[in-house]
Amino acid sequence: MSFRIAVTGAAADAARRTVPTLVSDLVASGITALDPALWGPEAESEAAKRLGWTESVSVSLPLVPEILALRATLASAGVTRIALAGMGGSSLAPEVITRTAGVPLTVLDSTDPGQVLAALGDHLAETALVVSSKSGSTAETDSQRRVFEHAFREAGIDPIGRIVIVTDPGSPLDTSARAAGYRVFNADPTVGGRFSVLTAFGLVPSGLAGVDIGELLDEAEAVSLALAVDSPENPGLILGAAIAATEPRRDKLALVADGTHIGGFPDWAEQLIAESTGKSGTGILPVVLAVGAPELTENLPDLQVLRLVDDAGTTIFPADGTDEIRVSGTLGAQFLVWEYATVVAGRLLGINPFDQPDVEAAKVATRALLDGRPEPAPAAFISDGIEVRGTAHVIGAASDLASAIDALLEELDPDGYVSVQAYVNRLELPQLAGIRDLVAKLSKRPVTFGWGPRFLHSTGQLHKGGQPSGVFLQILATTQEDLSIPDRPFTFGDLIRAQASGDASVLAQHGRPVLTLTLTDPAANIAALFGALK
Repeated sequence: MSFRIAVTGAAADAARRTVPTLVSDLVASGITALDPALWGPEAESEAAKRLGWTESVSVSLPLVPEILALRATLASAGVTRIALAGMGGSSLAPEVITRTAGVPLTVLDSTDPGQVLAALGDHLAETALVVSSKSGSTAETDSQRRVFEHAFREAGIDPIGRIVIVTDPGSPLDTSARAAGYRVFNADPTVGGRFSVLTAFGLVPSGLAGVDIGELLDEAEAVSLALAVDSPENPGLILGAAIAATEPRRDKLALVADGTHIGGFPDWAEQLIAESTGKSGTGILPVVLAVGAPELTENLPDLQVLRLVDDAGTTIFPADGTDEIRVSGTLGAQFLVWEYATVVAGRLLGINPFDQPDVEAAKVATRALLDGRPEPAPAAFISDGIEVRGTAHVIGAASDLASAIDALLEELDPDGYVSVQAYVNRLELPQLAGIRDLVAKLSKRPVTFGWGPRFLHSTGQLHKGGQPSGVFLQILATTQEDLSIPDRPFTFGDLIRAQASGDASVLAQHGRPVLTLTLTDPAANIAALFGALK
């Protein structure tokens, strides 16, 4: 079987209670038939143009031989390394696909200058770049493309033969790239970015890197009939009900990769669920956890645990005394089931799962900062070489690093969560991810961790539009080596700082507590930061 699900405890109760109604309402067949009325009249116009993902397998099949032919052409030109410039679903999907297949792909979904320089690497002569942008106007992706174009030309390489474009038909990037002579793959415009894994956005970079993308589509096809049938055993209905219909509702979902062969899947599921459901003051907060994370032993009443395993079992509602969801399956099947489950959850929550009304606010704030180029706000104080800034209630009477962190956590509601956001070079500072567990131990609440700015294109929607119970810890680093963006009046260092500041300002406008810590000497400051958290 290509997909298996086992649900117990509160999730099983939710599925028993809710799935029969979903079946009688013909929800599964309605999704497959592209019925935009399933999410209410306010969502109908958006849903009418965003259900193409249900047909991605058949629509994408003709792309497979084109991608394989281009892969052979690039290989004959000496290309052995594929890099990807993309944000949100455009990068997270290929990252999961290639990691699971064990195929190398250099993913650039950051504006940190050090990380951009690392993606350029020392092997430009053997590199081809895939530029993925649905809108064709994504600032991060445009900047990344510009610096690669410049680097190729400086190395005496014609970028026309080394850069491949993936975008929606008619986008600004589509028009300009075709005019310049670049190879362009158009994705289905009726598929939103976070649902685009089985379209050109997922397939082109993965296929060029060496993944068997035909097999991936076959895996999704194998589960499509089960998802289209109005049946109590439909895995999409069961999973959607289990994550969105518990009583009382568990609005936080722990995603735990527990021995599964699929690499990085929780990060992809996180952006799909958060951006789709986090709006109108509600939503499901995905919390990516490792086995043994502190939250898993706290018995938090609002946290539903879901484990991705390699064999979830065959019983739908086992009564084995546990209280969790277990899922297993092939990668292609997982993608399609989770997409169905997410829109089913949207129906149960009474929201439109296809829009992202609060994402644009951070982009607008970023553009204003880049246009105005104001001097950065002075730090409230400096502690152990770390500049400390924040909203008034957080800074308050804080005088050092530890008291500032305590003040942030004091703003945490009993049903709240902490979001740690690291706007740094994650290749040089991977240890910062360890902060997540320390904050979870301190707060005894669910803690998410995101590398900035990539989360702005996914979980950033939930932070502003979802449940108003988050507190936010930003971690920045003073740029050690900046990088100019060709034909732009700002650098990558300027861009990432503006993105962090812009998002902090929008969060503050929404009444969210924010603490921003800037490491002036990252290598020396990390010990002090970890010490304050302990």
